[in-house]
Amino acid sequence: MLGLPKTTEFNKRIPKQKFYENLEISPALKKVFVDQVKTIYWRNKIATTTLNLAPGTNVTEIEVFKVKLNDQMLEEGMLRQMDREIPYHILFLLEYQRKYQAWIGYKEATASGSVAFKVNKYYHTEWMEEEDLPVKLEGLDIDSVYENFVKQIAGDKLQAAEEGESLKDIVAREEEKEALGKQIANLQKKIKKEKQLNKQMQLNSELKKLKKKSEEI
Repeated sequence: MLGLPKTTEFNKRIPKQKFYENLEISPALKKVFVDQVKTIYWRNKIATTTLNLAPGTNVTEIEVFKVKLNDQMLEEGMLRQMDREIPYHILFLLEYQRKYQAWIGYKEATASGSVAFKVNKYYHTEWMEEEDLPVKLEGLDIDSVYENFVKQIAGDKLQAAEEGESLKDIVAREEEKEALGKQIANLQKKIKKEKQLNKQMQLNSELKKLKKKSEEI
């Protein structure tokens, strides 16, 4: 898939039950796997053992999972559960009625330094033909290949503020801006509901500060 070299092909079907049986997950999430997922295939393995790439510092392998869906709608929690159970970085290709979406999370090792990872945010493309997906194998080491996948899939959502800004800093800045956007929206709702003029003025002052901070990020 994605024009990846044959040396990376893995093509192993993974029973979807693996991600919810004998695991402590909510009944709602289990229902997502049962109802929304048709099949899961481990299509490719991008590593120093399958490609002529230098080892990464933060990324050891990138797995490509093809998830065939019964429905075009997707619960993000499903991907998070899969990411929790697989101790590697994952590029998801979702398929529904011969159309595809590429999904990837910015996955970092936990502060404990163990093999556990956390994903704060996912990025994805629109539904399109497989050959039109903006996902290309670019980079000289595993770290750069992964970072390029994230940037390609995120597109305009991740823009460097200055030349040389790291992907980690870009993601952190965009997440901060998104959080501020939610605070601004909530504050605007409060202002509309507030009847007291003094309170309105106070809230408007807070709103201006938040907007200024968002513009400076």
